[in-house]
Amino acid sequence: MTAVDLAGKVAMVTGATGGMGLVIATELARMGATVVIVARDPARGERVRQLIARDVAADRVEVLAGDLASREDLHRIAQEFTARHDRLHILVNNAGAHFRRRLVTPDGIEMHLAVDHLAGFALTLLLLDRLRAGAPARVVNVVSQSMSDTRQIKMLPWPRPVKLSAEDLRDLHQVNPERGFTAFTAYARAKLLTTMCGYELADQLADSGITVNAVHPGLVATGIVDDFLPRPFKPLLRLIQRALLTPVEGAQGPLRLATAPELAETTGQYFIRDTPARSPAVSYDPALRKLAWTASTSYLAPD
Repeated sequence: MTAVDLAGKVAMVTGATGGMGLVIATELARMGATVVIVARDPARGERVRQLIARDVAADRVEVLAGDLASREDLHRIAQEFTARHDRLHILVNNAGAHFRRRLVTPDGIEMHLAVDHLAGFALTLLLLDRLRAGAPARVVNVVSQSMSDTRQIKMLPWPRPVKLSAEDLRDLHQVNPERGFTAFTAYARAKLLTTMCGYELADQLADSGITVNAVHPGLVATGIVDDFLPRPFKPLLRLIQRALLTPVEGAQGPLRLATAPELAETTGQYFIRDTPARSPAVSYDPALRKLAWTASTSYLAPD
């Protein structure tokens, strides 16, 4: 991918303390952007800041400490960002996590839903004024092909189509309920919601100069993929990892959407790596998208 001059631009990258997110943050800084990363562990965030500074020979990374699973922290992160910067040009919602059992945040939200969807959704809306001020600006949501019928993903050993109904979307607590909980489905549903709400936001921001797109980066060798594997497949982990993309390879799709001049006006689209693709049919249902939007925005308001 051809490097773009991002001098004077401000970017935020979540999930940037390792793997693909670290590559994305490093390359944006290398292109000249001031990059703000969000780290739950301030010490780890500081180590990443120093690492990127050495790599790109410039100190262009700032660290905001906070837990993306906490609604209170998300509001504080946005407040701290707005106190430092009057514009935001690139927002890469890259953070993702997979949990083997059902966990609930202090706000009462199932953890996959909180981290894999609501964190990025909330930051985008809380920073919308800064994105407007930075227009032309880009929002890139890193999602997963797992939201599609998993029979399309040959690396996964169990086919399980992901479903989402109007009834599910009437209350966030019904999206990944305790009864019948499956970790993989919870993860996939969260990524599906991110895609649906991204389409809705892209429509709302038409002609604003802000683009919103989603990208499946490919199957990248990360801890999330490791967690997906059932126990009988664990002895094959190293062999499977060799067939996966490296973090550098996986980062190319999000980086292209965040910086490529030819995509400056592309919005409301889903990509698999660098190729436009169709997301699940349910994601194009206008009524379900509005329900997904309404349910998600309810998270921003305090109880």
